[in-house]
Amino acid sequence: MTARLADDYRALRHHVGGRLVPRDVLAVRGPDAVSYLQGQCSQDVAALSVGESADALLLGPQGKLDALVRVWRGDEEGFLLDVEGGWGTAVRGRLERFKLRVKAAVDTVELQCLALRGPDADGAAQDVAGDHHLAFCWNGVTGVDVFGQALSVPNGIRACGAEAWEALRVEAGIPAMGSELDDRTIAAEADLLERCVSFTKGCYTGQELVARLDARGNKVSRHLVGFVVCGPPTEAGGLGVPGGHGGAPLPAGTAVFPGGAEDGEGGGTGGTGEGAAVGAITSSAWSPVLGVVALGYLHRRVTPPAAVVLRIPGGQVVSAEARPLPLAR
Repeated sequence: MTARLADDYRALRHHVGGRLVPRDVLAVRGPDAVSYLQGQCSQDVAALSVGESADALLLGPQGKLDALVRVWRGDEEGFLLDVEGGWGTAVRGRLERFKLRVKAAVDTVELQCLALRGPDADGAAQDVAGDHHLAFCWNGVTGVDVFGQALSVPNGIRACGAEAWEALRVEAGIPAMGSELDDRTIAAEADLLERCVSFTKGCYTGQELVARLDARGNKVSRHLVGFVVCGPPTEAGGLGVPGGHGGAPLPAGTAVFPGGAEDGEGGGTGGTGEGAAVGAITSSAWSPVLGVVALGYLHRRVTPPAAVVLRIPGGQVVSAEARPLPLAR
């Protein structure tokens, strides 16, 4: 573990750290903007006051995820939506596809995002000039996202690298587009219902599946969980674990198998990473406090906390524990 990673992580957890993060921003504006977005988003956007924001889902007609977006109200006829960088074109295409005889325009807005994280982020953000300041809070990770032009991390705020930023995200269990979230994802699998879905608003595209699963207790076949590779959190690249894995983050797609004393029953692995897989890793990072951590989906027949075995593409096998999220606060 480098000193840079440790210092960045400490700032993000205990003080304030900043980073320019890629976010694509779209504007939806016109007389029908409210009613149009109300029919497309899982969130009750009509209830947002000017200046307020909320996370929402754009779903396909069959209820699968198109995008996780944040919707913020600019005025009575205008909204801004932001999504992870690289997904703006897809979100715009999704919105345009369902925009028939609607008096509202969807346009791309060129804005940068300076993300501040940590318990001191709110105070630090007051000294940052920007067009919009949006509060952030997810599983104990708090901060402020500042949108504007020509932004940079100001003096006095630690500029954090990607490694610590990813460790914070994985520990908190914050799903990302393209890894935890794609067009196969059901909102209940990623624990997005309470945060992103209104069950009191009117109809919206994809609502039928969400409502049907809610009526059945949201019994989906898999759930997003956290994983901690067994072994002491010593040095990144030097973590001693069974199977010879050196402590580097796990590749996406690493298969998860049952582990522990009950192996051998019901398709168990006996600790070898063979048999029927019960999940897969989607993201991984090095945590200064936990060692190698990961996010991934786990079949509902395995209830965290539970011992598991991870088979890395290429053949390496390591022991880990599946845990509820967040992994750390």
